[in-house]
Amino acid sequence: MQEFIAQSLHGAAIIAKEHFGTVSSKVKPEDSNQVLTEADIAIGKFLLHAVEQAYPSYNIIDEEAGVIDKGSNYTFVVDPIDGTSNFAAGLPHFGVMLGLLQDNRPIAGGIVLPMFDKLYVAQQGLGAYCNGQRVAVAAAISVKDCLVAYGIDGHRDNPAQTRQEMQVLADIILGIRNLRTSNSAYDIAMVASGEYGAFLNQTTKIWDNVAPQIIIEEAGGLFTDFYGSPMNYSDALKRTGDNFTVCAAAPQLHRELQTIIHHSNK
Repeated sequence: MQEFIAQSLHGAAIIAKEHFGTVSSKVKPEDSNQVLTEADIAIGKFLLHAVEQAYPSYNIIDEEAGVIDKGSNYTFVVDPIDGTSNFAAGLPHFGVMLGLLQDNRPIAGGIVLPMFDKLYVAQQGLGAYCNGQRVAVAAAISVKDCLVAYGIDGHRDNPAQTRQEMQVLADIILGIRNLRTSNSAYDIAMVASGEYGAFLNQTTKIWDNVAPQIIIEEAGGLFTDFYGSPMNYSDALKRTGDNFTVCAAAPQLHRELQTIIHHSNK
């Protein structure tokens, strides 16, 4: 499975590089924080074709194409470009993600960062790798010693929600070394390989999380919702519109962040 994911993402990265710096974008009508480019469509079609050729009986969830229900216990989850706003602006901080659920549990996944020539893959029980080298989450014992990434989108329909989230973010920033944010697959990859201590986000979809979760876990980290509860992908095919929150970090850093988050919300 790792080989299939790696080969598929390698092909997707070629398409991304071909389109990089040449595409136009449009804002998705259902969410003004999200944009769409021709590259998203091209990469999505490429990965869907790859899955259907190699695993024709598996379900597929794709950010752009939607749900293909084959009645399987296995579901590939595709994010053609994570960080499309960055990609469309000519910034290199974006990635392509392909994950696999067995029932409700991530069991394999990959992230490719085309402009950095980095390919991360993981499979349950086999570890996480970047370009063939084993990776591990940060060994730091305190978030005070770490860079932490936080992805945030504005909620124009509910400004109070954004202002409340900024209060939590302020408390996190006061407890860490420094904040970083590309709000893309780049951030989660940096956690997997130990450059960042953690990644948090309160506004994501299922395709933002399946591949990252297995990579973080196989790199020795924890991947939970924002408040420390297990991720829940039950009835995944029916939940493409649901919001998911994320706290991904090395175990000791995860515990510290949870203390900050829960104290901030009192």
